[in-house]
Amino acid sequence: MYYWMVPMLVLGLQGSPKKAGSSDYLLKTFLAEVEKMGVEVQILDTTRMNIKPCIGCGHCEKKGFCIIGNDDMAGTIYPLLRKAQVVVASSPVFFYSVTSQLKALIDRTQTLWSRKYRFRLSDPLSTTRKGFFLSMGGSRGKKLFDGVHLVASYFFDAIDANFSGSMTYPGIETAADLKKRPDLNIEISRTVHALMSSLLERKRIIFLGKHDDIRTQMADALTQYHAGSRFHVVTAGKESAQATHPGVVEAMAEIGIDMAFHQPPSRSKTIQECRPDIIVTMSNDIDIPVIPDVMTSVWNLPDPQHAPFDLIVQLREQIHENVTSMATDT
Repeated sequence: MYYWMVPMLVLGLQGSPKKAGSSDYLLKTFLAEVEKMGVEVQILDTTRMNIKPCIGCGHCEKKGFCIIGNDDMAGTIYPLLRKAQVVVASSPVFFYSVTSQLKALIDRTQTLWSRKYRFRLSDPLSTTRKGFFLSMGGSRGKKLFDGVHLVASYFFDAIDANFSGSMTYPGIETAADLKKRPDLNIEISRTVHALMSSLLERKRIIFLGKHDDIRTQMADALTQYHAGSRFHVVTAGKESAQATHPGVVEAMAEIGIDMAFHQPPSRSKTIQECRPDIIVTMSNDIDIPVIPDVMTSVWNLPDPQHAPFDLIVQLREQIHENVTSMATDT
């Protein structure tokens, strides 16, 4: 049986060290509304994670990777920032900025900034990823949120996300203060639907391989990058790869697409549960599930699992042509 790999993640970043405070309440209420739309959500409590501060060494600007490798950034946070279609950060205002815990995470995304601006690499989701910011503060000054908006703007740019809006509330000290707002849930519902609607209205396309292999990894990335506004990409296979193939990372970097922190998704739901609009198989020896009203296509590409790098590059070019043709004809 083939499995659908969960394709869309909304990642929440909790910046407040206060448990069950206003920031926590607002983020959880916001993401609960996202879940109602059938989207996977995950919250990272940055205040309780092992995130070491940036030391300003410049290593990432020279090598493309952070020299600090023994905390939660490399193994958990960078991959999730790349996986997420939407990143929602939540923080109270501390001296006109975000909390020090969230700021530590933001500072460490200098690695992603370096890959984007020093190495000229773009994430496959860079054309469609969205960033959203939630904040509150106890005072009511006119410039209360100016500082956090600047921080959020540069953070979302570094992670290849379009800063798509914010919800900010002055005069808030506790979660109880937020709960007293009579229109809060209505505001959140309207905002979430406006944020997510364009992403959920795209056609669902599944790339199907014998494994979650080189072909599907490149088809996934190229479609997201070149046609992500039209297609909601899902990669599927009988097995899950443990990591993005190093040949894929190198071949995609040649054309400016960054796969370095991408991890192939784990098995989740069956293709029937996904209800795709289009199924594309990588070769003609792969069985296509019979699903009514689903368009199917066979690309008939060779399996390059043990192929030399030049064949991977040739496959990349063929897949790119196929993606371009599909986007034009569909």
